[in-house]
Amino acid sequence: MRVAVTGATGFIGRHVLAELRRRGHETTVCVRNASVLPDQFLHMGADVREIAIGASDEPDWPDLGSPDVLIHLAWGGLPNYHSLHHFEKELPAQYSFLARLVKTGLPTLAVAGTCFEYGMQSGALGEDLVCLPGNCYGFAKNALHKQLQFLSRTHSFNLVWARLFYLYGDGQSSNSLLSQLRQAVMEGREVFDMSGGEQLRDYLPVTTVAEFLTTLATLGQDIGTINICSGKPISVRRLVETWIRENGWKIELNLGHYPYPDYESMAFWGKMDKLSAIISTIGGPPGDARAPHSSL
Repeated sequence: MRVAVTGATGFIGRHVLAELRRRGHETTVCVRNASVLPDQFLHMGADVREIAIGASDEPDWPDLGSPDVLIHLAWGGLPNYHSLHHFEKELPAQYSFLARLVKTGLPTLAVAGTCFEYGMQSGALGEDLVCLPGNCYGFAKNALHKQLQFLSRTHSFNLVWARLFYLYGDGQSSNSLLSQLRQAVMEGREVFDMSGGEQLRDYLPVTTVAEFLTTLATLGQDIGTINICSGKPISVRRLVETWIRENGWKIELNLGHYPYPDYESMAFWGKMDKLSAIISTIGGPPGDARAPHSSL
């Protein structure tokens, strides 16, 4: 199967691309500027196509090599979730780009959504919940999802809208919790400043997320909305303590140094019933999907 990937050089994209290659799929890497593509991508033998989301010369489906699937991970303006950029600039550009590909023949589109689409709701969040996004990023993602659903009424294509919860792993942004903790250890700090850590979240290793995304995108089915999650809440404090213990790090936690984020509720996690049902029909979950605190 030929699979095109946008955002392939990002945190999630690099793991998705590696998983696609591991499974033997032909891959097309869609980038804005191929001249700055890391050597590791060139060594993979992937087809490289230069595209610019929002540009006047948007590509048609054949311009991407007529892939069977597009896994769309690209999105600008992060991690500033409150920026108006998300719906003023990013949303119209994203829809225009994806709609053109669908209208010119793309059979299957798999898009990375976000748990922020659910907004400030608490507890176990299922795909059937009405979305009440509370920040600009979540609003724009939810709006794009709605636009693609309307598009599917007039143009036949398979849509996989994968709502991602929290991820960790190699290659993560330096602003992420794990990266900051690892940096503090490397610098020999005695304490690590963080929030109170009592918030409950849903975490998965990025490698597991990449496996799920690859499986769902290449099934050739109109799956619709689906949570990519562990289905099990874990406190941020417990997660950090687990990372410290499993890596043998010597550092103490300075809890309560930072306030809790104002763009998410204190306790929420994903329901994974739909994901589990699909995975079980094809032979069980890839990796250890129910172990969000597995070794790094």
